[in-house]
Amino acid sequence: MSALRPSPLTAGEPPTLLAPGASVGSPAQVVAGVGEPGSRILAGPGRSAGMESLPEHLDRLGPLPDLGDAARIREQVKESGLQGRGGSGFPTAAKMRAVVERAARPLVVVNGSESEPASRKDRTLLALRPHLVLDGAAVAAAAVGADQIMVHVHRESSDAIAGLVRALEERRRARLAEPRADISCGPPRYVAGESSAIIHFLEDGDARPLTDRRAARAGIHGRPTLLLNAETMGHLALIARRGPRWFRLAGTSGSPGSSLVTLAGAGPAGPRVFEVGGAVTVGSLLRDRGALSTPPRAVLLGGYAGRWVDGGRAWDLRLARDQLASEGLSLGCGLVGILPWEACGLAETARLLAYLAGESAGQCGPCAFGLPRLAEAMSTLALGRASRREVRLLLRRSATVTGRGACHHPDGAVLLLHHALAVFEDDVERHIRRGPCARAAHAPVFRIPNEEAGARWR
Repeated sequence: MSALRPSPLTAGEPPTLLAPGASVGSPAQVVAGVGEPGSRILAGPGRSAGMESLPEHLDRLGPLPDLGDAARIREQVKESGLQGRGGSGFPTAAKMRAVVERAARPLVVVNGSESEPASRKDRTLLALRPHLVLDGAAVAAAAVGADQIMVHVHRESSDAIAGLVRALEERRRARLAEPRADISCGPPRYVAGESSAIIHFLEDGDARPLTDRRAARAGIHGRPTLLLNAETMGHLALIARRGPRWFRLAGTSGSPGSSLVTLAGAGPAGPRVFEVGGAVTVGSLLRDRGALSTPPRAVLLGGYAGRWVDGGRAWDLRLARDQLASEGLSLGCGLVGILPWEACGLAETARLLAYLAGESAGQCGPCAFGLPRLAEAMSTLALGRASRREVRLLLRRSATVTGRGACHHPDGAVLLLHHALAVFEDDVERHIRRGPCARAAHAPVFRIPNEEAGARWR
C-alpha cells in the first residue's frame, strides 16, 4: 500500500489552481489570499476566522494517511519536485536523503522564525494553519525516522506562537500518533533565522550563523537534522494527502507547486500574503492585489538582502523560482517589495543597508566593519554628497567584503548594493551632479524593526 495515498475525504476533489479548461501544460494565472477560491496551502477559513482548529482541519482535509513506509514517502516527495520555500530553494527530497544517510537518529526542525522584517508568509501559516504545518513536520519525521520535532519561531511573533501553543495542546489531547513537538523562541535578529544560526541556538542558545555548518550532516548536538521552513512543511502535508501529481498541477515543470509571497510597499495596508501558481507574473499580482495598472519604479525580490529589478522588467517576470533563476534572480523568502515612483531607490537602499549593517553577528571583520562603511557610503550618495570617485571606491570596498564573511550575511548586503547601483544608475548620476532628488524625502517604504543597537543574541 502506498504510504502517501490520498485520504478518502480528498481523493475525489478536483485539483485546484487550474482554471476551467486549463491543462497541466498551461497552468492558469492564480492569485489567492487566505481562504479564497484557488488557494491550496491557504485553503480553509478566511483570515477573519482566526486559527483553524484541529477538528476543523481534520473535517476539511481528513487525517494523514499511513506514514509507515519511509522510503515510499521520500520517493513521493522526490516525484513531487518540492523545493524548499526559503532562500536556496534546495530540493526537499535531497535534504531527506542526506539526513537518512547518516547513522545517528535524526531530528526535524520547522523554521518559522522568518527574520525578514517585511515577510509574513510563514508566520501567517503558523498563526492560521498551524495543524497543516505540524502535519508536514510529522510527514518529514516519518520520512527520515526522526523521533523529535522542534518548531523554531521568532520570539516576537506573538500570533504564530499563540497558534502553535493552541495547536500542540489540541494534538496532545487528541493523542495523535506522531513524535513530540516543542516550541523554541529565538532572538529577533536578521541572521538569527539562518539555518546554521538556528542549529547553533538550539544547541547552546547562541544564534550566530556559521558557513560551514550543514544541518543534514551534523545538526543539533551532531545529530543529522532535517530543517525546513513552515511553508515547505505545509506543502509536505498536502502532498501526503493528495499525491505528487496533484502537487505538480500548479507551478512549472522546473518549479512545481504553488508558492506563498508577501507583497509589501503597495498601499497602506502593510505586507499581505498571497498564494501564487501557474503563469502568475509580478504584473498580474500587482494588478490583482497591489492596485497598480502600470509598472512601479522598481521591485525588490527575495528580501532585504535581495535584488532590485527595474519595474518595467519586473512586470512580466513569472513568480516561479526556476524562471527567475534563468534571469539571474531569486524569489528567496518570497518577498515582492514595491518601490513607488514617488520614492528614491538610493535612499531606500541606504536605509536597508544601514539595517543590515546593524544586524551583524559581530564575528568577522567584513561584516562588523565592512558593512557599516558600505552603509555610510551609500547614505552619503543618497544625500547627494558623493563624487564619482567615491562611488568607484564604494564598489571596490564592496569587493573586499564579498565571500569573506563567517556567514553569508555580508554577501547579501553587497548584492543589494550592486543591484541598486545598476538599477538606479540614472539616479546615481543625478545625485552626484545635482544633489539629492526630491524623492529622497519620501516616507520609508519598507519596515525596519526598531531595535536597540547591540541586542543580545540569546
